[in-house]
This record gives sequence, C-alpha cells and structure tokens, in this order.
Amino acid sequence: MSMQNVVRASRPIDTASEFAADVIAGLGAKPKSLAPKYFYDLAGSSLFDRITELPEYYPTRSELGLLRKYAPAIASLFPSGSALIEFGSGSSRKARILLRAAASVEAYVPVDISGDFLQQDAVRLRRDFPHLAICPVVADFTAMAELPTDIAAMPAAGFFPGSTIGNFEPHEASAFLRRAGRILGAGSVLVVGVDLEKLPDILYRAYNDAEGVTAKFNLNLLARINRELGANFDLAAFEHHAFYNSECHRIEMHLASTRRQKVRIGDETIEFRAGETIHTENSYKYSVDSFRALALGSGWSPIEAWTDGLFSVHALRATSD
Repeated sequence: MSMQNVVRASRPIDTASEFAADVIAGLGAKPKSLAPKYFYDLAGSSLFDRITELPEYYPTRSELGLLRKYAPAIASLFPSGSALIEFGSGSSRKARILLRAAASVEAYVPVDISGDFLQQDAVRLRRDFPHLAICPVVADFTAMAELPTDIAAMPAAGFFPGSTIGNFEPHEASAFLRRAGRILGAGSVLVVGVDLEKLPDILYRAYNDAEGVTAKFNLNLLARINRELGANFDLAAFEHHAFYNSECHRIEMHLASTRRQKVRIGDETIEFRAGETIHTENSYKYSVDSFRALALGSGWSPIEAWTDGLFSVHALRATSD
C-alpha cells in the first residue's frame, strides 16, 4: 500500500506573500515578534536536528528513551487498521519507534510546513516501511482542518512529540488540542510530548549550548527572511538571547539588535533600537498535573503519562467531537 504524492493543504500555505505578511506584521508590532513555525525551512530543520544531538539538549534524548521503553504500551492504544497522524513531523525519527511497535497502524501521515524536508523524509519512510501507506501533508498543522481524503475513512491516532505543545501560549495549546480532537475524531488517542518544569540552570544550558548551534538556528530565521523576501538583515548585528522566565514557567528566545539600525524588507523599512529584541519563541514547561488539567479542559481525558523526571509523554483520549 503506497501513496507516492505529497499532499498540500487545500489552502496554500507558507507562500512568499503569507510569509512576508506575517514578517511585516510581526516586526511592526510592539514588542517585535516572529512566529516560530518559520524556523523550519530546510536549513532550519537541519540545524534543529543538530540541536537534538547536543549534550546540553536533554528533551530529545529523554523523549526517545521514553518512547523506546514504552512503545509497546503506547502502540497498544492505537486501533486496528489506523492511520497515525504526526503534527509537525520534522524528521519522523520518533514516529518510527511507534511505527515499528504498532502492527495495527496501516498508514502514516506526517504533517509539516517544510515541504522540501517532508519530501526528503517521505522517500526514506517508503524505503524503510514498504508495508505502510505514507501520505505526507504540507500544511501548517495549527490551521489544518481535515485529513486527506485517502485517510479520512480510517480510524486515526495522533502524535505530537518534541514538546512543541510548549511553543504555544496556554490558550493556543488548548485551541490546538481542541482542533486535533475534531480532526482525529471522538474516542481517538493522541500521544503528546511535554517538557517538565526543572532547575532553571538545566533549562538555560539546553537553549544556550556551548557550540552555538541554537544561536545559529535562531539567526537562521533572519537569514531565511533575507533569502526568501530579499531583506537586508545583517546577522552579525543581532545576538541570540535565551532565558527562563520563572513567573511564566517558560524559556524565551529572542534576537537582540546590537545597535541602532534599519532593515529593509521589500518596500518596508523596520527600525531597531540598540538592545531591542525580536521575540522568536516561547517554550512553556509543565508539571504532569498541570498538563493533564490543560488536556481535560480541552476535550481530552488523560489515559497515562510516562516520565523520566525531565520529560513526559502523555496518552490522551478525545472526549468530544
């Protein structure tokens, strides 16, 4: 069973015009911000894969360890003949662990905004899992409304690893969970990776690695704007800043202007004060109980949570359409 084509969302996504509009709006706001979904072009996705291998960056190692240890228990929750839908799939490295353990899964649907990266990974998936239907979907999963036609009739299970849920503001996380429930259907299962609250020093090192790969990842957002929108950002005039905001229980990532400067993007000119920042990402940290409370308020009933003390993997069941 094989699906050779990459499906694109019904509404065109990540076009130059949409990217430009979001960038202009974000940099014109006070304070300035850019959406973290735009980190993940081909270069950004490759840099993030490097981040996951860094000694300071514990989340990937912790989550991979939990998935390997509990894959049979997780896979047992997936219905027979199901499609596994991964929201924001990236390299699908973690999904592969579940796919190997889940004989009940007959199709895998990776959903990601980076079409080039998704296409490359789909080729490898078809080689490594020839018995599965592989149906990649190029889409912004936060705006996705339905499953591809070929998959819609199958029972669905969801997978949302990597603590990406923490990149949302809590009300946005709730909205995503509700959207996922509508897409997957009542009674469906969703497996979510959630980073846990911990000592601020551990968090600081995870987002300020000694090699500077996270800084390159953050700065690549400006490089992408230069490449795709013809802007003239001087990357040497911006610094990567990441710190733990204990009041909000989140890591914040910023790009700080080192001097007063002007940047041109098309017909727009953006002014920066010395020290002014572009807020590029939040990463909220939860306790097991606080995430369960969020899920319960968003149409999901907690089934199980697995943790190593640093990270957690939650299994949820949809309680509403």
